[in-house]
Amino acid sequence: MVDQGRSRGRTETWRPWTPADPRPALAWPDGLAGLARNLTESLRRWALADVGPGRLMPWLAVAFGFGIILYFTAEQEPAIWAAIALAVIAGIGAVLARRRPIAFPLTLAIAAAAAGFATATVKRAMIAHPVLQAPAWNVEIAGFVEAREERERSDRIVVRVHLMAGARITEKPDRVRISVRRGMAPPVGAFVELKARLSPPLAPLRPGGYDFARDSYFQRIGASGFVLGRIRTLEPPVPPGLWLRYAAKIDALREAIDSRIRAVLPGDKGAIASALITGKRDAISTPVNDAMYISGIGHVLSISGYHMAVVAGVVFFTLRALLALFPAFANRCPIKKWSALAALAAAAFYLLLSGAEVATQRSFIMIGIVLIGVLVDRPALTLRTLTVAALGVLLLTPEAVVHPSFQMSFAATLAIVATYQGSLSWMNAGADTARGARIALWGGREIVGLVLVSLVAGFATTLYTAYHFHRLAPYGVIANLLAMPVVSVLVMPMGILGALALPLGFDGMFWRLMGEGIGWMIAVALWVTSLPGSVGRIGAFGVGPLLLGSAGLIVLCLLKTPLRLASAVVIIVASLWAIRSPAPDVLIAADGSNVAIRTTTGRLAMVKTGNDTFAFREWLAADADARSPKEKALADGITCDEVGCIGRLTDATLVAFTRTLEGFEEDCRRAALVASARDAPPGCAALVVDRQVRQRTGALALWRVGKAWETVAARSDGYDRPWSRSRPQTDDAAALSGTPRSATRDATPSPDDLEPGD
Repeated sequence: MVDQGRSRGRTETWRPWTPADPRPALAWPDGLAGLARNLTESLRRWALADVGPGRLMPWLAVAFGFGIILYFTAEQEPAIWAAIALAVIAGIGAVLARRRPIAFPLTLAIAAAAAGFATATVKRAMIAHPVLQAPAWNVEIAGFVEAREERERSDRIVVRVHLMAGARITEKPDRVRISVRRGMAPPVGAFVELKARLSPPLAPLRPGGYDFARDSYFQRIGASGFVLGRIRTLEPPVPPGLWLRYAAKIDALREAIDSRIRAVLPGDKGAIASALITGKRDAISTPVNDAMYISGIGHVLSISGYHMAVVAGVVFFTLRALLALFPAFANRCPIKKWSALAALAAAAFYLLLSGAEVATQRSFIMIGIVLIGVLVDRPALTLRTLTVAALGVLLLTPEAVVHPSFQMSFAATLAIVATYQGSLSWMNAGADTARGARIALWGGREIVGLVLVSLVAGFATTLYTAYHFHRLAPYGVIANLLAMPVVSVLVMPMGILGALALPLGFDGMFWRLMGEGIGWMIAVALWVTSLPGSVGRIGAFGVGPLLLGSAGLIVLCLLKTPLRLASAVVIIVASLWAIRSPAPDVLIAADGSNVAIRTTTGRLAMVKTGNDTFAFREWLAADADARSPKEKALADGITCDEVGCIGRLTDATLVAFTRTLEGFEEDCRRAALVASARDAPPGCAALVVDRQVRQRTGALALWRVGKAWETVAARSDGYDRPWSRSRPQTDDAAALSGTPRSATRDATPSPDDLEPGD
């Protein structure tokens, strides 16, 4: 009786109102009124089914993540007391409304969103640190090396600053990321002294682009740069902390495994093998790395659920099979639980060894829940497992919600779980027949499952791949069908055996077998990349289609009734919105050194003043342009001389890039837009984007609309966050509104301005 009372207390905390007969027989509709009544009744019945007991839990993670997204959209940093108070008030409201069938889910969603908002605010307050605001040369730095990355052309280290001195250094960043010559990076834990040129963390390269400064801030990095001269390793003036000693041990282990693998497997085979075992994937050559992602199998390089499941599964089934060889022992002892505990330990070690990225954290949490369920004899519910994993990751790293790794990882997993639950009975249909047994024997269901998983994961991640990387993988299913069986059967098992045999010195043959499988994977990637139309490119679009498409995917995966069909309309609208996003006519870099103009050819022509092509690469990708940023033809359509450059838009409007003060007089008279890395003199008749404007706005995108300009800035007026501090307001406030300074005439060029040689 006590148990029944407790059960009633739990289940009656919130129960949506249901009719006496949840599935009444529907009579033939009496005209339009009857049809409307039947439709209303069906909608109500479906809605009640989708909000029934146990159906709302996944939506808590959705609301929690939405609250974090709201935090990142704020123009000013929220006060921590206000965020916590909002979460507490919303939580109290949800408790008070727990017996109301409609108010409770709404207030619970609001409380979860407020909790996500407060979590991000608290995390920011916990990691608050200074950020460099202006470039600085010859900065003397002394500190501990906390991390290092090997790259194709150079290495990078993260230094926790102990001492820093240099001109224009008003605040000392806690950590700096520094590029060093390839092979010259000191080990993690070393105390180094060096000179470097430092710059503020990289701002978005275009409006709507990825915010590297925000990413660096949550990694507690306040500046980046490169070494000037040599690096000196010294005796530390203070002992390293416990975390640094742990990081040094893990890095030394990763380095030892990486060195051994690459001694046996040179080139890209060794780099990929090391990426799969240690997570060190920065040494893969650019052609192979690009081919992997273009072909659609680049997900193999990022340690995630697939790798974690293989490691835990191999350990679990191997140990259980070995223990089962001793019947007397197996009958007396819980070998299944022992195997689950060993698999959990192996997964935890793999998590630490691979660098514990977001996708790996999510995978470990999900695998951990499943294995703990085995230990306590409880089944693991997949959607709830995914929900707990999402909440766990977002509680620890709320900033991950805006990172492509988190978005793509959870989107793919959610779609696979929803498909698996919906198609399990279909997959098992006919298994007890002779034909079904033969199909199962020859791996028919596995092949169908692999095709299904590839299609579902590819569909679920398409929107995020298009948004972040501006490309698609048309032949992704073919590449995955050819490569993934080899990875599952040969590459990963040999990698696990190689790691286990490494201390005994018998690991070489396992790495070589692993290399054979990796060679096949590389061959598949290169072959698929060579197929016609293999590189699917798509122009950049805003965050609106991304959020709308994400909502459609979530509705499709979480709802079980025909209401989920509404997601098709949402996804189609999001896709059309993304495809129809207009491309800008002019792009201006945040430092004013690079400018792109859409000329009469319809493609971007670019002007640069330095050797850095990073912005050009991003702009070309965002424009769905296959050209290389190093091509000389990128400047076609732009005429340059010693004072500046000028180009014509598709409507013949002149755009000038002015390098000298002398050039402003002519450019302000003839051009509709004048961009410069300098401060422009007052009285220019054109719209001016100079240093004063860019300090407030960052990178700019402009569209020519009639005889006016429509402008979108990477940083809006009044935007002030810890990773992007606001600049003082100047008299140039009118510049971004489309009103030129002291405009005395229309900026549209006259026929004289279109003479050859301009």
